[in-house]
Amino acid sequence: MVRITFDERPMGVTMRIVGRLVGHFAEEAKQLILRRKFAADLVVDLSDVTFADSSGEEALTWLGRVGAKFVAQSSYSLDLCERLHLQLSTEVGDISYQPGD
Repeated sequence: MVRITFDERPMGVTMRIVGRLVGHFAEEAKQLILRRKFAADLVVDLSDVTFADSSGEEALTWLGRVGAKFVAQSSYSLDLCERLHLQLSTEVGDISYQPGD
């Protein structure tokens, strides 16, 4: 199961993914982006992703190709970003992370 939320930021949108990004959930994540029109930067927070299968990895790679930057605050999400060559966000203000959200 996966939960995907969107938070508006002053300079863009943060897409937060929580749980297992697998199968049709990965495709749904792509469709959510395609249905929304983002005029500003997209940051994808992967800190609470616990697993991504090949479909999930393909969706994340696609997000990277369309210009998303990534936040990874766990060892799994950092490894995922490294393996997939996803650009980590370097701006301190990209997200407002509240533990337990």
